[in-house]
Amino acid sequence: MTNQSAQLIIEGKSYDIPIVESTTGERALDIRQLLKQTGYITFDSGYMNTGSCQSAVTYLDGKNGILRYRGYDIEDLATNCLFIEVAYLLLTGELPTQSELEKFRHDMIRFALIHEDMIHFFDHFPPNSSPMSILSTMVGSLHDFYPEMDLDEDPYGGVTTMTARLLSKIRTIAAFSYKKNIGHPLVYPRADLSYCGNFLNMMFDRPNMPYKVDPIAVSALNKLLILHADHEQNCSTSTVRLVGSAGVRLYPSISAGISALWGPLHGGANAAVVRMLETIQADNMDYMKYINKAKDPNDSYRLTGFGHRVYKTYDPRAKLIKQACTEVLNSLNVQDPLLDLAQEIEHVVSNDDYFISRNLYPNVDFYSGIIYRALGIPTNMFTVMFALGRLPGWITHWQEMHMDKESSRIGRPRQVYTGVVSRPFVSLEDR
Repeated sequence: MTNQSAQLIIEGKSYDIPIVESTTGERALDIRQLLKQTGYITFDSGYMNTGSCQSAVTYLDGKNGILRYRGYDIEDLATNCLFIEVAYLLLTGELPTQSELEKFRHDMIRFALIHEDMIHFFDHFPPNSSPMSILSTMVGSLHDFYPEMDLDEDPYGGVTTMTARLLSKIRTIAAFSYKKNIGHPLVYPRADLSYCGNFLNMMFDRPNMPYKVDPIAVSALNKLLILHADHEQNCSTSTVRLVGSAGVRLYPSISAGISALWGPLHGGANAAVVRMLETIQADNMDYMKYINKAKDPNDSYRLTGFGHRVYKTYDPRAKLIKQACTEVLNSLNVQDPLLDLAQEIEHVVSNDDYFISRNLYPNVDFYSGIIYRALGIPTNMFTVMFALGRLPGWITHWQEMHMDKESSRIGRPRQVYTGVVSRPFVSLEDR
């Protein structure tokens, strides 16, 4: 809180509105007492101008294309760290030392298995069930198989038994959901493999067709998960906070976040990019036809994977993923015509005043789907991969909310009522 305030004048009466300032100099009007003082509320559909909490996790500057976790630039983390290092950073506020990292690795190994009774759940999902549906259900059920400890036994503020268990088990559940979807036998985690290597092995190892974990694939997956690990107060993160504010414990709160991420406007966007590219490929690769449709004011068509609700310049994650995409395809010797098509579209769009003037640059979803394809991950698993990456951020925000007494108040948005004010009741026989 600063010593400064703004003045709000309503019907000739002046009210002082306190000003709060972030560590980066951004300012906000503190309207927590607005209704009590004035009888008015604010109206902000989509909460685009409303700060719901104070957070020390992620800094995002959409105007200048900056993204930092706990003060570290996303490029430094994605280039130099393992995903579990970044998860540790988000959860504790600091990058792990060598001994801390080894302990965290050990936790990822010892918590990797899920209760054998949970495996029977997979047998009762309908054939071809959505992996996201399975993931959300199974994460919610963890609450019953692994009762969450009291705060005194498992304090907030860092890596706890609950958080380590969830981080480890979710990749096992995700891989099992894929195996269920395709009707293959489950592959159990191995103690000799890394976090990402274990996931890939559980996904692709088959009887009589052993999977060889490729370091290049592991590196690419590490980078993708890091780039998705947190992104400030997005839809799914805000959902985790809102659900958790009712006193809901960690596992069901995360299950709610997974459901929010499932939406095509949120976590499903990279799958939509692949579908768009496949449509253009089937239409004789005539990408100019679709670019022109996107520019036509009388056509509702939009290019998927361009523009972002927050970034007004090139998404910093997209730059890193574009580079990683080229490296992965070259290293794995994968020929994907969709990559060539994506590059052609990006080249045209990035030099077209129509898109430049509207800040429609490639976002993180534009190239991530192509990398997943190169790794052999099917389209219906793309959003699951997003959930795996975003999990450390969700957990951290849930913990942070409970540590902050103000932010832990139960969420209760207001509304501007537009319905009928009052009407007389009419009995059934007179209607």
